[in-house]
Amino acid sequence: MSDFPLPNVSNELAGKVALITGTTSGLGWRFARVIAKRGAKVVLTGRRPERLESLAKEIRVEGGVCEPIVFDITKPDEIPLLVDKAESALGLVDILINNAGIPDAQRAHKMSNALVDAVFSTNLVGPYKLSCEVARRLIAAKAPGRMVNISSVAGFNYAGNGAALYSITKSAIIRMTETLAVEWARYHINVNAIAPGAFASEMMDGMLERMGDITQYFPRGRLGDPAQMDSTLLYFLSRDSEFVTGTYIKIDDAQGPR
Repeated sequence: MSDFPLPNVSNELAGKVALITGTTSGLGWRFARVIAKRGAKVVLTGRRPERLESLAKEIRVEGGVCEPIVFDITKPDEIPLLVDKAESALGLVDILINNAGIPDAQRAHKMSNALVDAVFSTNLVGPYKLSCEVARRLIAAKAPGRMVNISSVAGFNYAGNGAALYSITKSAIIRMTETLAVEWARYHINVNAIAPGAFASEMMDGMLERMGDITQYFPRGRLGDPAQMDSTLLYFLSRDSEFVTGTYIKIDDAQGPR
């Protein structure tokens, strides 16, 4: 006889504290509102203070609780201070969404060292260090946690369109997810990933300006709406996925090669 309810489904997040990187636009903006709507207190982070305040106002008007904190993921020395501020404002962080990311949009041999460092720092090194900081505190508190890393289908298929390093870092995020899940499973910290295809976002707007209408090459001829990622995100954060760790879900509308 199972002790679980029938069906064992709920995406309520009341009592949770979520820290999300890259909330000033795109997917992060949507993630923050969705998680707040489900009852979690949300730490909003990004480099643009005016956008953070705008999002915070939106969440509060909708009845949510949040704390905007200006933060640059490429500055690892600021990571412990960020988590200190988050804990002081809202409590122990038990949900982490590694969402911040930037494209490179250049051929590998043409990239400056500064751009290479920025892409690595934003897409891989920063998320790794932030994950470890949050995990250390959860382990010390003997508290369970959930982490969701935002990868990309570009981590699996490279179209040769001048984004080699982006593809490399997004592939590494998948491997980071798999290995950290194993390391932290004994502490009840679940680590999973989402690999989106082409979704409407500020980053995608820049890509469309450079490349034209790429949707003509997709089977369904459309971009994704960030709202179509809500259910997968909430699944990874809810009690429903308690037995799921170290995996990823592609959400790409069959846009890419198989």
